[in-house]
Amino acid sequence: MHMQNDAMSDLLLAWYDRHHRDLPWRVSPPMAARGIRPDPYKVWLSEVMLQQTTVQAVKAYFALFTARWPTVADLAAADTEDVMKSWAGLGYYARARNLKKCAEAVAFEHGGVFPDTEEGLKALPGIGDYTAAAIAAIAFDRRSAVLDGNVERVVSRLYAVETPLPAAKPAMRALVAAMTPDDRPGDFAQAMMDLGATICTPRRPACALCPFNAACRVLGREDPELYPRKAARKEKPVRLGAAFVAEDETGAILLRKRATSGLLGGMTEVPGSPWTARADGETGPAAAPFPAEWKACGTVTHVFTHFELRLSVYRSTVPRDAGAGEGWWQPKDTLDGEALPTVMKKAIRQAIPDAFQKARKA
Repeated sequence: MHMQNDAMSDLLLAWYDRHHRDLPWRVSPPMAARGIRPDPYKVWLSEVMLQQTTVQAVKAYFALFTARWPTVADLAAADTEDVMKSWAGLGYYARARNLKKCAEAVAFEHGGVFPDTEEGLKALPGIGDYTAAAIAAIAFDRRSAVLDGNVERVVSRLYAVETPLPAAKPAMRALVAAMTPDDRPGDFAQAMMDLGATICTPRRPACALCPFNAACRVLGREDPELYPRKAARKEKPVRLGAAFVAEDETGAILLRKRATSGLLGGMTEVPGSPWTARADGETGPAAAPFPAEWKACGTVTHVFTHFELRLSVYRSTVPRDAGAGEGWWQPKDTLDGEALPTVMKKAIRQAIPDAFQKARKA
């Protein structure tokens, strides 16, 4: 027989009190017991960073951002280019642009104070249903149903949800809403996330250690790894393009800025052919930004959410005035300070294998 919701939430919170993850943006149960409250700015910043990104990858970026911009007002006053540079490598760059816009909205339209309801939070740039629910629950202890990928996995197994994702999301959200307690809803949300991240994992879940194992409708009947059910995936299309890595006589590399809208908007790149998620770009030296002796250096591949990109990479050493009007010349040992997305770093390394080594040694 399935447990009552209040019994399940009590079990989960007791487990969380003993086994919670210590994360730099989190107020742990012992800290909460001393009257320490979560900082909405840090909760918001971490939730935006964690979209499509692992906890391990986010920790260093979170430390950098909070050291450089300790408050939402500091981030609102920051130079957009500095924010983009600090975000480089985290991916999904629309998040960084919305991060800055959201900080400005909170600082200038809300007196530096985050709204404390889901509705108020959703009115801010870049905050959708999930992020609004997570901030409302964790920062303000609102009884909000928080449903991320970890929680979807827990709920799908616990209740044997047969509907495939993403169609199952509304039903899953309703199940989470029913389970969420009036007392400690923020800790409950974080406990569900931790359970999915550490026990109810995608592969080889540690069911013997799960506080819900007596109530789980999948355990003992079917392989938990078959949940959540997923609709058949479409194969990602492959797009083609070219990247041109030009060096001048000092070893500096020619860079330029992408348009602010669209994929990788506002980021830095080496010149290349105009590929998009829906259309190929030219792949040969004819697409070069200016005539030079372009040497083929092979191909790099990068997987975006909706497509795979294969860039043919070319390299040439040219006089500095050859790139006039294209962008600017960046010394190799300062490349890591630029807002270069991962695909552009791959292209530069393909052409110049030691391009980032000096920056790493410094």
